[in-house]
Amino acid sequence: MALGRVNLTHFCSQTEAEGDGTSLGKTIVFAKNHAHAEFIQERFDVNYPHLKGVFARVIDFKVDYAQSLIDNFSIAAKAPHIAISVDMLDTGIDVPEVVNLVFFKLVRSKTKFWQMIGRGTRLCPDLLGPGKDKAFFYVFDFCQNLEFFSQNVPVVEGAIGDSLTAKLFKTRLELVAAFDTRRKADMARDTSMEAALRGELAEMLRGEVAAMNVNNFLVRPKRKLVETYAKAEAWDELDEGARHRLADEVAGLPSEREPEPLEAKQFDLLMLNLQLCVLGHAPGFNKLKERVTEIAAALEEQSAIPAIRDQLELIAEIQTDGWWQDVTVGMLENARKRLRGLVHLIDKRRRKPIYTDFEDEIGDGIEVAFDSFTPPDAYEKFRAKARHFLRQHQDHVAIHKLRTNRQLTATDLEELERMLRDSGTGTPEDIERAKADAAGLGLFVRSLVGMDRAAAKEAFADFIAGKVLTAAQIELINMVVDHLTENGVMDAARLYESPYTDLSPLGVDGLFPPATVDAMLAILEDVRRTAAA
Repeated sequence: MALGRVNLTHFCSQTEAEGDGTSLGKTIVFAKNHAHAEFIQERFDVNYPHLKGVFARVIDFKVDYAQSLIDNFSIAAKAPHIAISVDMLDTGIDVPEVVNLVFFKLVRSKTKFWQMIGRGTRLCPDLLGPGKDKAFFYVFDFCQNLEFFSQNVPVVEGAIGDSLTAKLFKTRLELVAAFDTRRKADMARDTSMEAALRGELAEMLRGEVAAMNVNNFLVRPKRKLVETYAKAEAWDELDEGARHRLADEVAGLPSEREPEPLEAKQFDLLMLNLQLCVLGHAPGFNKLKERVTEIAAALEEQSAIPAIRDQLELIAEIQTDGWWQDVTVGMLENARKRLRGLVHLIDKRRRKPIYTDFEDEIGDGIEVAFDSFTPPDAYEKFRAKARHFLRQHQDHVAIHKLRTNRQLTATDLEELERMLRDSGTGTPEDIERAKADAAGLGLFVRSLVGMDRAAAKEAFADFIAGKVLTAAQIELINMVVDHLTENGVMDAARLYESPYTDLSPLGVDGLFPPATVDAMLAILEDVRRTAAA
């Protein structure tokens, strides 16, 4: 697998990937065809049955209510979070929250490849919270597209760092170990309280392990460990070896427990680390204390909220030096339980103190430099303006020629360029980029205005004359005509992709003999040539 990380610093944005390292950001998976997309969703549902039919969904032309699924995917908080697309999301969709693109199909059209990459380039302010914008997105490529379109692209294996859930698991494990050490050394000031808290922590960890689906492909290799520590008796005594096995092999495995709010989990980690400091098993007490005090102050500012008003006495005490002077693990635990459900109510402008930088890196991922990238927004606005302008002037002789598949001349191209420039539709730089991307201004304009359907059908009139065609062959020709009507030209490589491969796994080669395929490709080339001048 090749991994590309595309920085968006060109687009005046700064941030990291979405979420707490546990919740997956919006993801588009580009599948080869409908059957392939269904297989991907099926494998996801098998491994994450508690998310079945919701979190990951196939979105293509064969799915009912595809537009409703696209609309839901475009809303940050709504499922699906993984869109498994066959052509429908390659272009034209604008979801700023997309942070992952997964290529599970070959793409050999440079223009189409960059359009697909463009799905991740949308800016997204405050994606991770106040002041933490989207600054890059990831491209996971399983089909050598990055290598094909970029020279000497290193191939790296992805490996993610600890998620917030894994950090919480390991920190609670450390606390269990700290309580065990104090009990054996007879150091506890309040043995009953520490024993009770140790029991709560052990039960919480056991419950998380018990909720791990042993049929999940990530959990299955650790099945023996998971089944062992799903039993209560396994937590009565944890030696050092057991703790290491749990931390190294079990922490962070997917669990089917009900997910909790991100802010509550972050507050839990903060308070658990403070408890370790109080027990003498971690440094940094003063810094952590200041952060909790800031959170209490931010909560106090929201005292009009009834749930916060009920805890105002504790919130005020936490902001005094006296509360911290003789603070105990029990006091911290009481504060954690009473305030964890409130921190999400802090005014967004004041939430920043509760966020810790949980950097999520995929191994030693190598950044792929997309040198030809320029901010997409300006160019795509030019395309939209050009489409609107050109369709309003379809009676112009050059545009009429393009629509009716008649040969353009050099004079026609000069006139098209003058129209775009003088109307203010595009800058000279926009027009030059359009020429380069589309291999000519005529092809660019036709891609925006399309072809007259009658002209597209006329191009194939001689091809089908006198032939007895099967239903599948007729459907393929109609799909080609539809494509030309909408897009004006067609890359021959599309005949070997979905939806054409849904008619036959070999695409056009599976439906027509070689000589007939050559004739069809010649027609597509002729159509292209008339727009190239």
